[in-house]
Formats: sequence, structure tokens, C-alpha cells
Amino acid sequence: MLAEGEGHKGIAMTALSWLSTRQTERIGAVGTELSAKITIHDVARESGVSIKTVSRVLNREPNVKADTRDRVQAAVAALNYRPNISARSLAGAKAYLIGVFFDNPSPGYVTDVQLGAISRCRQEGYHLIVEPIDSTSDVEDQVAPMLATLRMDGVILTPPLSDHPVVLDALEREGVAYVRIAPGDDVERAPWVSMDDREAAYEMTNHLIGLGHRDIGFIIGHPDHGASARRHQGFVDAMRDADLPVRQDRVEQGWFSFRSGFEAAERLLGGADRPTAIFASNDDMALGVMAVANRMRLDVPAQLSIAGFDDTPGARITWPQLTTVRQPIAAMAAAAADMLMSGVQHEEGDPPPSRLLDFELVVRESTGKAPG
Repeated sequence: MLAEGEGHKGIAMTALSWLSTRQTERIGAVGTELSAKITIHDVARESGVSIKTVSRVLNREPNVKADTRDRVQAAVAALNYRPNISARSLAGAKAYLIGVFFDNPSPGYVTDVQLGAISRCRQEGYHLIVEPIDSTSDVEDQVAPMLATLRMDGVILTPPLSDHPVVLDALEREGVAYVRIAPGDDVERAPWVSMDDREAAYEMTNHLIGLGHRDIGFIIGHPDHGASARRHQGFVDAMRDADLPVRQDRVEQGWFSFRSGFEAAERLLGGADRPTAIFASNDDMALGVMAVANRMRLDVPAQLSIAGFDDTPGARITWPQLTTVRQPIAAMAAAAADMLMSGVQHEEGDPPPSRLLDFELVVRESTGKAPG
């Protein structure tokens, strides 16, 4: 028998011992649960197929029956299986890495490219590597070490690198697949994604003409970008089709940067004889025009209409908001990533795969009827 007072003490000690044991068991169970990570073997067992079949489904390989693919994908979802990227790249030919090479002065453009490519890569379990290339210095010295140290399944090239012969030659020499965004020439060389820059510029110019503008200034984009010449051509064609003269003193060279747009606008608006509208080949240059107009106290759009191209975030946060061409930048990057992840290829002599995406004319407050 327990002495008076010891009974409660004994019961308490027994309860504490029981609780301690239960805590230990629970901690052990949790530790076991955490250590028992879901593997490809579990997915194979759950879906009733071989490990090799699971691997083929995960790698998006062809010749897998639809019902088998569905069972494997259902098992992956049910088990919340997350394949290890490094293990996958070691086990097969894929590295699950897509690269983006860029040399573009417009931060909005580069951001949209990254967002579009990242979104598509995440859907397929790939990772994105973004690498700046300075096309004004020794490109070979920048690209060669990168290709030697990074194992990529493919590279997305943005303008002007999509037309840079040293970059294209280096990728082909190393056997790295690539897709070009908006190439300017030699479109038969490799797969590409683009939009109709000439038609978009043609429509924007017609929009300004439809508002009564007859004296329109134009700022050409970076001379190394293939899209620059196409946009300029669209402007020229629309003016000529409307029987309007294309005055050389109304056309200025820009570089797709805010500063170049600012300087071009100073030249276009510096005299008493100035245009009633200015169409810049990208939004950053159009924002430079807007800054000059504000400094000169010109009412936009009552005294000067301003239009841009791309529909980058800056077009929406300025005031008045910028009329522009909505280029599907993110969608083009996503399409390029999709082509690379699908293993796009073409036989010599056959035209390469290509995608031409739609644009949209976005009319906002920066354009209005011509004065008078």
C-alpha cells in the first residue's frame, strides 16, 4: 500500500511517465514520416507501372499511352511527388535548365521576357538562368565560358542577340538548342517566335492619321534590332498609303532608351515648326518624349500626341497614360521556352518551327485629335 500523500504522487509520476513515452513515440513517428520522402518507386507502385515508365512521363517523352500517362500524373499529384532536378539531370539527357540571353536597354522588356519564361518553365519543372551579354564587347569571351560551365537544355535569345552571328555560331558549335525572339534576318536558320512589327506600326500610324495628324514625327529603334527596321517601314508605308509626305527632318534615330527618346524629342520639338504627333518605336523612348513635352509645358494630347510600342509597365504608370502597341513579350518568351522543352528540332532543308503571335493597339490618354 502507498502511504497517505504518496498515492497521488505515484499516480502523477505514472501519468508523467506515460505522457513522456507518448511524446517520444509521437516525435519518433513524425521523424519517421519526415524522413520517408516520396520517391519515384512510390509513384511507380501507386500507378502500377515501371520506374522507367514513370521517368518517361516525367520527362515528357513520346510514345506513352494516354491512360498510362494519366495514371502516373494522378499518382504524382496524390503523393505530392517532387522530382529532384539534379537527380533527373544526372539520370537522363536533360538538365532541366533553360537559359535567357539578353542585351536590351529596356528594363520593362527584359522583365516581361523573364516573367513569361519563368511561368512556363515552372509548369514543367524546369529552372531558368538569365544571363546578360554585352554585345558591344567581346561576345565570344562571354558566351564560350558560359556554355562550357552551364549545362542547359536550350537558350532563348532576345534582340539584338537573336541576330548576333557570334552568339548563334557558338550555340551551334556546342550543340545547344536555341529559339530566337523577333529575329531580323536569316529566319530559316533556327526556330523563332515573333509578332508582325511592321503591321503593328502601320496600324499605330493609321490611328494617328485617323485623329487628323498629318505632321507626324518618328523615332527609330536600336539599329541592331531587327524589329526597328520593320517598325520604321510600317510607319513609312502608312504615311505613303495616306498620301502624306515622310519628311526626313521628322525621323530621328533612337536606341530604345529613355535618354535617346529624350534627345530625339528635343530635336523634333526644338523649333517653331514642330510635329503634332510623335510615334516612338518603344515605350522607353516615348516616355523620354513625354518628359520633354512636360518640360516645354506642351499639353499632351491637346498640343502633342505621343505613342509608343511594347506596353511595358511604364506606359501605364505615367500620366497621361501612354497609347502603345501591346507586344506579347511574356507570351513570346513562354512560347520560346515551350518550344525548347518540347525538344523542337527541324531537318536541314526544312523551314524551322515558328510562331507568330498577335499584337493589340492600346489607345490611352496620350493621343488625341490634331490641334486645329
